[in-house]
Amino acid sequence: MTTSKFCIVPLPTEVTETARRSAANGESDHAIMVADSPNGYPCRHCLRFARSGERVILFPYAAIPPDHPYSESGPIFVHAEPCQRYTATREFPADLRKGRAMRAYNSKFDMIDAEIVNGSEPETIIEKFFENPETAFVDVRSVIRGCYTFRIQRA
Repeated sequence: MTTSKFCIVPLPTEVTETARRSAANGESDHAIMVADSPNGYPCRHCLRFARSGERVILFPYAAIPPDHPYSESGPIFVHAEPCQRYTATREFPADLRKGRAMRAYNSKFDMIDAEIVNGSEPETIIEKFFENPETAFVDVRSVIRGCYTFRIQRA
């Protein structure tokens, strides 16, 4: 059995809990919604799609810090109710194997490579990116909407 050379980094629990408090306080940039499709609302904390009827919070998140050319804030979802943070960090999340783009960044937060998961295994793309010693991390995003999904770091 081979050990993966990467580690999945879901959204920190602290960020998720802050989003829940902000939504409960009625902050205008934190909307509570009800999932109405099985594959439209990926929670960035547990890394699974919300089931139809589950409540989620939509809020802005910046994966790249401000003051960098690739910095951006975009909408992401988390479950409105507490969920367990993704723990199988050596395995690519099953719900999110399709419809994803991957962007490799260096330690200065500059994008140095990008590829769409399209027919190939995401692990193959991750390995290719990490063969480049300049790659500090890889961000996984939605192909259609471009929203941040999770980060991948070297193991």
